[in-house]
This record gives sequence, C-alpha cells and structure tokens, in this order.
Amino acid sequence: MVKFQFPLRDPAGLSPEAAGRLVKEAIGCTGRVQIRKGEKSGDAKLIFHVLSLSARAGDMLEIQVEGEHEKEEAARLEAYIKEYL
Repeated sequence: MVKFQFPLRDPAGLSPEAAGRLVKEAIGCTGRVQIRKGEKSGDAKLIFHVLSLSARAGDMLEIQVEGEHEKEEAARLEAYIKEYL
C-alpha cells in the first residue's frame, strides 16, 4: 500500500469537473484507489464518492493505492494531482 497527502490548491475546491478528471486518472489504475478527507473516505474511481468529500481549497486529502503496480500508479496520480489540483 502506498499513501500520499496533498493540499487542494484549486480555489474552486474539488469541483465536479476536477473530480471527474481525478476519477478518470484513478480508473486508469489497475489497483484499488481510495481518497480520504478527514474521517470521510471513498473509492477514487467513483465520482459520487469523490464529490461526497466536499473538498474545498486548502483541505488536506490523502490518496491510498493498493495493488501489483501500486508504486508506479501512486507516482502517476501524485504527479497528475500536483499539476492539476
């Protein structure tokens, strides 16, 4: 299992458009991808789970990747998030 945290920098927070792009990236992973904000967590491959976090600018989020290629997939997701979220 590989975890990483990141602050949400987008002033709009995790908008439906940004959440959709994140879900699309997560779906490209072969392993399990979870997203967490505080006590709330969900499957990062499901748009309703991601949107239910109600993440706003400045919130700290965590991604957890489990699977055969978890290191590579976590690195790819982290790079995507740093660039776009």
